Amino acid sequence: MNKEYKDNLTLLTDFYELTMMQGYFKNNSNERVIFDAFYRVNPFGNGYAIAAGLDLVIEYIRNLHFDEEDIDYLRSTRVFDEDFLDYLKNFRFSGDIWAVPEGTVVFPMEPLVKVIAPIMEAQLVETAILNFINHQSLIATKAARVKTAVGNDAVMEFGLRRAQGADVGTLGARAAVIGGCAGTSNVLCAKKYGVPALGTHAHSWIMSFDSEYEAFETYARLYPDNATLLVDTYDTLKSGVPNAIKVFTKLREEGKMPKKYGIRLDSGDLAYLSKQARKMLDEDGFPQASICASSDLDEYLIDSLKTQKAAIDTWGVGTNLITARDCPAFGGVYKLAAVEKDGQFIPKIKLSENVWKITNPGNKKIYRVYDANTGKLRADLIALEHEKFDEDKPLMLFDPISTWKKTYLAPGTYKLRELLVPVFLKGECVYRSPQVMQIREYCAGELDTLWEESRRLVNPHKIYVDLSNELWHLKNQLLDRHNYAQNEMSGN
Repeated sequence: MNKEYKDNLTLLTDFYELTMMQGYFKNNSNERVIFDAFYRVNPFGNGYAIAAGLDLVIEYIRNLHFDEEDIDYLRSTRVFDEDFLDYLKNFRFSGDIWAVPEGTVVFPMEPLVKVIAPIMEAQLVETAILNFINHQSLIATKAARVKTAVGNDAVMEFGLRRAQGADVGTLGARAAVIGGCAGTSNVLCAKKYGVPALGTHAHSWIMSFDSEYEAFETYARLYPDNATLLVDTYDTLKSGVPNAIKVFTKLREEGKMPKKYGIRLDSGDLAYLSKQARKMLDEDGFPQASICASSDLDEYLIDSLKTQKAAIDTWGVGTNLITARDCPAFGGVYKLAAVEKDGQFIPKIKLSENVWKITNPGNKKIYRVYDANTGKLRADLIALEHEKFDEDKPLMLFDPISTWKKTYLAPGTYKLRELLVPVFLKGECVYRSPQVMQIREYCAGELDTLWEESRRLVNPHKIYVDLSNELWHLKNQLLDRHNYAQNEMSGN
């Protein structure tokens, strides 16, 4: 990720964004609009997702400009006229962006990012925003599932060598830490984002010495703060674990016991091997020795190993996490919600035969509804921007599709929090991203607001995203208006 790529991602966009921009320019059409970036279905069959990627959105918007090389390239396509290219020379983002903070638990259909800007600006930023939010939210959600499976154990992100590229490996590792990983093997990520760099050693380290014992002892003396020895190069129980115990015994006799020590298993029957290794370590007086496991782990295998009472307390998860192998795309979309006319935003709606593809119109905000006694999340409520709700008054929630499903919340029994926060106002950044480890802590708190049933890996309980009464009626008025217009056109 060289400096040029980092600083100017303006052409990280789909070609049709630029052709549409020129169309708006030629038609003198640059009214302010509202776009919502949201997703429709939770990934992995999960009960929620974790919002991530906002930090890169901020960096992208701050540096948004067309340099001379960009203009020359666009000219070379012979698609764009000189007057439009002249306009691009001074292009800057001048609009507003509201977003859900990174690490927030989120649900389908609610805006993760809301862009309010002249339509040429709002159209250009679509692709990059979706790229950043989709990828990092996907990996953060996968990491949260892995963390759910391990419980209080630590998870190390080990996926760089299997990631689809350097930036994916680095940004994915960042997202994985947000979702709950304790750190990453990716040193660039650790340096850039201030997260712990973690790792042990490879089989090649063992094989480069004349004996396994010599390799273990050398490594343990080199790294007395954290000596985790990989024990499966030759024979885990007959060679690896006994040699590790010999090294720990010698260091203990010398009074040079490492501050943190243990073994790593990277192959074989992890449940059986870990339980046997635990027994051997305990019998020789090393109950504090950690047992780390890797080897193509995911949340399902970890959950199974936990059920088998595997004696593992640290987990290295790589390929299946960084690639999100079982759900490789987040599915976020970016849809027009309103167009400004004469100083007022006119709501817009996209229709579809698929009910989940019908958008929610207008300028919206999200209220999170908590149980006042437990602090647990009850529902999310999407409302129009001007709407206000009073916790001292009753609140009626209803399913926007199956409207007979209703929940009555008595005054004082619930708490409300608005999720969208201002990030850019009139083109100026007004939001400062927390450090990644701070976001990780915030995310852990967010996950604690979910009921355990909603965090199940399989068939989780659904958290409802409801519409306010006013927004629901607005949506249905637009649907009725469209149906009426269609009937008029058909002569019915």
